[in-house]
Formats: sequence, structure tokens, C-alpha cells
Amino acid sequence: MVSRIYNFPTEEYQIRIARTRAEMEKRGLGWIIVTDPSNMAWLSGYDGWSFYVHQAVLLGLSGDPFWWGRGIDTRGALRTVWMEDEAVHGYDDTYVQNPEKHPHETLAELIRQQGGSKGRIGVELDNYYYSAAAHQVLVKELPEAELIDATGLVNWQRAVKSPAEIEYMRRAARIVEHMHRTILEVAEPGLPKNRLVAEIYRAGVEGAEGHWGDYPAIVPMTPSGIDATAPHLTWDEQPMREGESTFFEIAGCYRRYHCPQSRTLFLGHIPDKFREAEKAVVEATEMALEAAKPGNTCEDIAIAFNTTLNRLGFEKDGRCGYAIGLSYPPDWGERTMSFRRGDKTVLEPGMTFHFMPALWLDDGGIEITEPILITEQGHECFSSLPRELNVK
Repeated sequence: MVSRIYNFPTEEYQIRIARTRAEMEKRGLGWIIVTDPSNMAWLSGYDGWSFYVHQAVLLGLSGDPFWWGRGIDTRGALRTVWMEDEAVHGYDDTYVQNPEKHPHETLAELIRQQGGSKGRIGVELDNYYYSAAAHQVLVKELPEAELIDATGLVNWQRAVKSPAEIEYMRRAARIVEHMHRTILEVAEPGLPKNRLVAEIYRAGVEGAEGHWGDYPAIVPMTPSGIDATAPHLTWDEQPMREGESTFFEIAGCYRRYHCPQSRTLFLGHIPDKFREAEKAVVEATEMALEAAKPGNTCEDIAIAFNTTLNRLGFEKDGRCGYAIGLSYPPDWGERTMSFRRGDKTVLEPGMTFHFMPALWLDDGGIEITEPILITEQGHECFSSLPRELNVK
């Protein structure tokens, strides 16, 4: 028996599986093949940087789930999953990146051994980690099975967080606060951006209040000046400059649970336009957060935000928030709910979101965002950082 590393008690995993199975039964699925590493971790506890090869958790309507992946990763599985050793199955290395054979041939064999080759099997069709080739192999190897799109099935079961998950996110919030304070301490005109990002990474991994920092699912987004008119640029070697804004979209991460938060730093005198944008974003955020309470919908938050923002002379295209929690690269969102018109998902206590009211102007950007928890009475902001533009 290999010694184990557990992030949650077995009872919590069993509750998650029961919730997932209820949805499987509702959809008439006998099995699901879970390839999203976030969903794999949520169901089994597995944690490792092995998602660049084919791997999955196979879950039926009874018994423990199975972990399936590359043979050399089975020891990592034995260290992190809550199931017994017999539930871990590895394929040999000749299947890795070999055009003559495919790992999903062995997954199909495992499904046959478990009696699932003639039933309805859910697969995550629209997922970063489930390839077209993998699907083709399963169709070929399981001709009597019906492969059903079950994208998001597990993701939606993760929407309401347990007390332990919320505690992990609070620890991640302390880490992202530490990262933002580090930025304010070290950023100055002339400092190369890559050196600033090195300090951001140091602070994030160092952690806060006695809790270590995990790697985030997204790298720091740190564009300055005209680059900050776009949302997803990273960094280079260019120095920080006086008279430019830089927004920092970063996340603290603790045991794979994320708390993303953005703040904007302006070096030097702030133009009136940025002050006006700051005022509009802060006021619209306050109105939106008043709507962040149980019984309201995701749409209600978006309407409250955009109505106020438009009244103050600004517009934002796209959503202004999304669900967050447990995640792996390339995205710290849960890919379920969004704060936008048309999303009528009803808010429940225990749901967690990144409220993301970013504005990208014609000569810079401003991001002042909040990670939030829906509570019994309303909402809680995970972070206590001032909601304002930072000036240095």
C-alpha cells in the first residue's frame, strides 16, 4: 500500500459521486468518461501534471470510480486518489504519442471488462482534453455502445462548494492579496516587466498566512499602456513606464482552488478618463453585488452592472463574471455559469464566482474585479483589498 495524500475526507468524495450519479441516472447514462483534470480531481482526488497525455476517471452507477492513465503516472494516482489500489489502471508507454496505436484502446478494454460495452456512455465532447482521435477510437472499439455528449455534467455538480472547498478558496484569497501587495511594493518606472512577473510568481508560490501557494491555471496577465486595450496579453522584457496603466489579472491558488482577482496600477498622474472609468466601474460593481444573493439569477447581476455602467457613459461587451473553484490549465473558470443576459441560472448559497467588470479603453485598460461567494443572506467578497485604482 502506497501512503496517500488526501485533500478531502473520503466521505466528501462519496457525496460528490452520489450527486454525479443522480445526474447520470437522469440522463440514462450507465458510465461516464471524465477527462477534464478538474473533474477528475473532484471525483477521485487525483492531482498531477499529466494531462498532456490521455487519462480519465471512469465512473459507473455502482462501485468506486476507476483512474485510468499512463503507466508511469499510476504511482502518482496511488498517492492522491481515495480509491483502493485496484481502481488504478495504467497503459504502457508504447501507447504514448504513437501513431500506430492509441491509449483509448486500453480504456475501451477496461470498459468491456466492467460490462459497459453495450450501454450509454457519457463523454466530454467539448473539452480541452478529449480529442477527436480519442473519440474515434472509442467508437471503433465499442461498436455496441452509445456515446453521449455529457460535456459539463460533472462541472455543474461542482457549482455549490462544500465548507472545506470554501476554506481553500479563502486561503487562496489571502495569497492573491499578498501577490497584489507585492506588485505595489516592487513596481516602478524602469523595472522590466519580466522581473515584476518573477516577483508575482514568487509571492504566489510563497503563499500567505502559513499556507503554501499552488500553480495557477492561467499565467499572470500584465499588459501595460496600449497593450492593456486587449484582455489576454502576458509580459515581455519592456520596462514599466510613467504615465501608463497596467492591469494585473492573477490568482492565488491553494490545493488547486483558485481565487482570481484583478487590480490596475497607474504610474504617475492619472488622466481624467481613467478616473471616470474607475468611478463608473466601482459604482456599477456595487450595484451588481447588491444583486448577488440567493434566488436572483446570473442575468440579474449582469443587468444591474451594465445598466449602471451605461448610465455613467461606459459600455462593456461580453460577460462580467463566471464560476470559479477547482481548476487546472488552461482556465481557472468552471465553464458553467456566466454573468450575462440570458443566463437564468438561479444563485444558491455556496456558489463562487469571479465578478469581472473589466473595461478596455482605446489607450489602456482598467480591471478592478472581485471573487465572491453567494451566502445565505447575500454575498461575501473573498478579498478585502480596496476596490480602487492603485497609483504610484
